[in-house]
Amino acid sequence: MAKLTRKPATKKAPAKKRATKSQADSDAQGGVIPDKLSLTVDFATYPAGKYSHTDCDLSEDQVLGMYRNMLLQRRFEERAAQMYGKQKIAGFLHLYIGQEAISTGTATAINIGQDSVITAYRDHGHGLALGMSPNEGMAEMFGKVGGCSRGKGGSMHFFSKEKGLFGGHGIVGAHVPVGVGIAFGHKYKESGGVAIAFYGDGAVGQGAIHEAANLMSVYELPAILVVENNQYAMGTSIHRAFGQTEFSHHSVAYDVKGAVVDGMDVFAVCKAMQDHVALARENKPTMMEIRTYRYRGHSMSDPQKYRTKEELESKKNEDPIIRLKAYILENKITNDDALDAIDDDVKKEVMASVEFAENSPAPELSEIYDNVYDEADYPYLS
Repeated sequence: MAKLTRKPATKKAPAKKRATKSQADSDAQGGVIPDKLSLTVDFATYPAGKYSHTDCDLSEDQVLGMYRNMLLQRRFEERAAQMYGKQKIAGFLHLYIGQEAISTGTATAINIGQDSVITAYRDHGHGLALGMSPNEGMAEMFGKVGGCSRGKGGSMHFFSKEKGLFGGHGIVGAHVPVGVGIAFGHKYKESGGVAIAFYGDGAVGQGAIHEAANLMSVYELPAILVVENNQYAMGTSIHRAFGQTEFSHHSVAYDVKGAVVDGMDVFAVCKAMQDHVALARENKPTMMEIRTYRYRGHSMSDPQKYRTKEELESKKNEDPIIRLKAYILENKITNDDALDAIDDDVKKEVMASVEFAENSPAPELSEIYDNVYDEADYPYLS
């Protein structure tokens, strides 16, 4: 087991200055206020169009795999929306459409199974990107035993220990301390793994996130905290909710490396993740803001009156799937017919997942207490 230590404190020589009453008070508390405050800012930017697949050390086959995975997420959620309309899916349904480059770029950059990912309730994309099958994803939303959580979690609680996905969580921001705890576990057990915690811009103000960020920094944990900034918290624009909308700047407060990434470019995301995962493996935690856009409402009941049709149309020009398709064709990795064949194959796989979910049985009533209590002889179960 690793010995966990705090980050060593750094002491700076105090600046010489004529004492004043306020300075004397400060001295009594053990510090002298300098003439100027100096901040060390370790920061990187990853804009769209700057990186190619070779910059990410990816083969052409891997690029096509990324394209297929992004399409799988898109077609899966389009079909899920239809099934929700047919009342096959109950509860809430939060779609990831438009944000697929984030999940795909991340999954490409990490060691799936060794590393850990935890996210909020917009989790379908991350599950599929990490290798969860559409069958277990669709069955979970149908509330069936064949689902990844045996039908008990639904849309917001995808989970796969095998793939390193630790949820899918419904309470805004509450999962981020869990993610930092997973990073603590990786360091303690010397597993070599990294934990990445995703949260939305609407969660940025939650105190638990900042408590977790502080501990991540103090204990130098192999963690990456990522804001998926899709610009709206339900129907509230970030500019109406926050005085500081450059969320990437939060890294300065915790003395960790920060980055801002164009989340509509899968190569920008992949390169950013590769760089930051490498740091995390050295127990150098980081924070990242990935700027993205969701093309659907917050949930299926969202009328989207807070944004204009013109805004939506302009953002569709940045669609990460269309952007990757253009890159593939421009670089002659394959042709239109081959890409159409990939899309056809994905659609068949998604339709098969609907059939699987329909035919999968519902959980038995006897399973109601399964996976609730660890003790087999818990007294209230008798």
